[in-house]
Amino acid sequence: MMAILEVKNLTKAFGGLLAVNDISFQVEEGEILGLIGPNGSGKTTTFNCINQFFPVTSGDIIFKGKSIIGKKTHQICHLGIGRTFQVVKPLARMTVLENVTASAFCRVNNIKEAKDEALRVLKFCNLANQNEKQARSLPIAGRKRLEIARALATKPGLLLLDETAAGLNPSELDEAIDLIKKIRDNGISILIVEHIMKVIMTISNRIHAINFGQTIAEGAPEEVANNPAVVEAYLGELHAQG
Repeated sequence: MMAILEVKNLTKAFGGLLAVNDISFQVEEGEILGLIGPNGSGKTTTFNCINQFFPVTSGDIIFKGKSIIGKKTHQICHLGIGRTFQVVKPLARMTVLENVTASAFCRVNNIKEAKDEALRVLKFCNLANQNEKQARSLPIAGRKRLEIARALATKPGLLLLDETAAGLNPSELDEAIDLIKKIRDNGISILIVEHIMKVIMTISNRIHAINFGQTIAEGAPEEVANNPAVVEAYLGELHAQG
């Protein structure tokens, strides 16, 4: 298997604060890598460095064999890295279909092709019956799916999912898990940040755990879940010893 993404010794400092401190990992072609850690551990900052929303302090990020350091965010999208956001902000006054059509213009140049691609993606994401609704009228589960659809319309080879399952009820969680697996089965590699352990343990091929901006464990889901450093990071030292 070949790595589609390699993060090498990534460091991001904000003044004197090291939000990400010398992290290295890779995402293989066709896998789901879960990135976990308590609040404030540096997960979303890592995403923002990959997308170059934040310039990195040091280290390298390699996508499909080439460094993407210094590229603009829209260029990275064109290269094939799609992204969802923790706080979902659709184009509120536009319809669901218009939201996804706008994203499809990343790859096509005319309205018909963009609309056709949007319709295909919305069907894939189980949103075809919501096409004409205003984006802001969707419930949270629908807005999360719309966020994924907008990212998929850019035709990514790698998709970064930031807390896709937050705020969902149990049946919506199961639907989210199914959709994420379906995306992977369609040949798109995934790097996912998620707090809900049911989701991350069910879908991830491997998990990379960080705390205070540093790697504390990496491996198969069960192995990482039972790692004392991971248990301590989430539940405190006493629980880890007990």
